[in-house]
Amino acid sequence: MAIEVGQEAPDFETKDQNGNTVRLSDFKGKKVVLYFYPKDNTPGCTAQACDLRNNYEALQKAGYVVLGVSSDSEKSHQKFIQKYELPFSLLADEDKSVHEKYGTWVEKSMYGRSYMGTARTTFIIDETGKISQIIDKVKTKEHTNQIIN
Repeated sequence: MAIEVGQEAPDFETKDQNGNTVRLSDFKGKKVVLYFYPKDNTPGCTAQACDLRNNYEALQKAGYVVLGVSSDSEKSHQKFIQKYELPFSLLADEDKSVHEKYGTWVEKSMYGRSYMGTARTTFIIDETGKISQIIDKVKTKEHTNQIIN
């Protein structure tokens, strides 16, 4: 089932980089940028995270909480956050349960080889918990502009 703008964002429970339990429902009343990315410390994912970091103040002023999601471990997220001084939480979805709820664990192909991986997608969730925007053509170096404008 594909997620569409206007529908209730699927709630989830997973761990952040510090092992704390995070639920989407914890952020009711706040706007959330929930961005799914393939892998810590890869060029595109680093560019995307650093764009969000560099514009974090503007995102906060606009009322957004930023949460990144990948299938990397808590330990990998900790290193990624430390290396690039990321001011927001990264969620470890090693069992892909959050990806499954959002339809971001998909079949991809590279060099004629098929494999399962993360579809780089951002869901903007409003204060009521509804999806207000879906960005599926993410420009990693200009992602904040796609969110705010």
